[in-house]
Amino acid sequence: MPVASTRTEPVPQVLDAMSDSTTSTTTANDLDLIYLKGIMESPLEQEESLKEPRLSPVRENNVELLQEILRDLDPFTHRSDTAAELSHILTQPHFQSLLETHDSVASQACDSAPPSPCDFVDHEPDESHTHNLQLPPDAIRMVGIRKVAGEHLGVTFKVDGGELVIARILHGGMIDQQGLLHVGDIIKEVNGREVGQDPRVLQEELQAASGSVVLKILPSYHEAIPPRQVFFKCHYDYDPANDNLIPCKEAGLRFETGDILQIVNQDDVNWWQARHVEGGSAGLIPSQMLEEKRKAFVKRDVELAPAEFDRHEILLYEEVAKVPPFKRKTLILIGAQGVGRRRLKTKLLLRDPQLFGTTIPYTSRKPKKGERESRMYAFTSRSKMESDIKNGRYLEHGEYDGSLYGLKMDSIHEVVEAGRVCILDANPQSLKVLRTSEFLPYVVFLQSPDFEVLKAMNQSAVEAGVVPKTLTELQKTCEESAKIQAACGHYFDLSIINDNLDETYRTVKAALETVSKNPQWVPVTWVF
Repeated sequence: MPVASTRTEPVPQVLDAMSDSTTSTTTANDLDLIYLKGIMESPLEQEESLKEPRLSPVRENNVELLQEILRDLDPFTHRSDTAAELSHILTQPHFQSLLETHDSVASQACDSAPPSPCDFVDHEPDESHTHNLQLPPDAIRMVGIRKVAGEHLGVTFKVDGGELVIARILHGGMIDQQGLLHVGDIIKEVNGREVGQDPRVLQEELQAASGSVVLKILPSYHEAIPPRQVFFKCHYDYDPANDNLIPCKEAGLRFETGDILQIVNQDDVNWWQARHVEGGSAGLIPSQMLEEKRKAFVKRDVELAPAEFDRHEILLYEEVAKVPPFKRKTLILIGAQGVGRRRLKTKLLLRDPQLFGTTIPYTSRKPKKGERESRMYAFTSRSKMESDIKNGRYLEHGEYDGSLYGLKMDSIHEVVEAGRVCILDANPQSLKVLRTSEFLPYVVFLQSPDFEVLKAMNQSAVEAGVVPKTLTELQKTCEESAKIQAACGHYFDLSIINDNLDETYRTVKAALETVSKNPQWVPVTWVF
């Protein structure tokens, strides 16, 4: 049996013939033959020059190098702002993860080259190639299931190209557990009867069917990729019974603000599949994109002025991770003016001085007569303070009567390093900075009581000899409290109506003890 020669074999034969021709006495022009020979040799030379050289890393132990650099840098961080900034950058988790990934890739040698296209083009088809082809069989399958009347199969359908196709399979449902049907499968017949083109009719027929149900399907052969574990904290209430857009109300999952859901499928851009972490069947919930569109057309009950709060994206779901018990670094008290933040802060500091601490504000004004450094204020020059503000070293700052006042980031770290929980009665705008893994805060919102309750509390304060507030001030407290809750509610770990200071104190203490002894759900950015 003749063997087909490769395409590269004629090339050296032609080149040899040309060499013989240039030395023999022929009528051909020697210069022409030399020119043709150069053309024939050129592709071979170019092929050699175009071969990509193997890339090799400069080094594979950059993580070790980084640790050496940090050790050498450590003595200078307290004396040089530049060295401190460089050390901060090099210790960032993202930067260290980048080096770890580089070292991991660099240490893996990939010697095998990818197959050449010629391997698939140049060869004649034979039995060995035919056996290696993994072609899906174009055959109709018969799938049998057993069910009782009224039982949900956990599957929805859609019309695609004139065919009824499985749109989604609910996680944990009958079909999902059996694993016989897949998303994209085309339904041809049910119990020997052809299906129409109405998904609702098919859904009703299958739900009413009982006993043995035989489906004739055309498989999709789409290989499902196992989803990663994703958990979301919900920041709004949802009831599928009141949703007119959901494909099947019975398949919906009800949840409330603060619930933790495990997301089991996000293939559909509008409807995700989720279930409560406490257990239960999976159901449909609106995706972030779908609910954002709906919320964008709903007029807010409370309008927020841009000067009061930053405009931010609608946070409906927040990805979280479950972590072992740990102690929070900071306790942040949020609330409207006059709601009692400072009184609660003072009570916590006086009752538990070993557990709680607080910061000393900085100011550029001159100390008054008899005023001691670091008692009420830490004094510094205006130029130094302006420089630190420009470099982002202040959490909050402002100017009063020609002098600057502010809360420095380093002050928070000093309290934490002393082993205490740092209490901050911060502005709501500061939450975007504080709610990170750097400060690990527990955020408590002191909600204003109703206006009538607030009036009664104010009257009691008057009888106790405290300077009373006007009705306008009380109304402003209620309105400001509602605005803060509408703008920053998704940041709060605990909300308390502060109508009894002793009860509020006990509630906050109990909440901190609970999170320090039990596993917690925290933003995933604190972990990764």
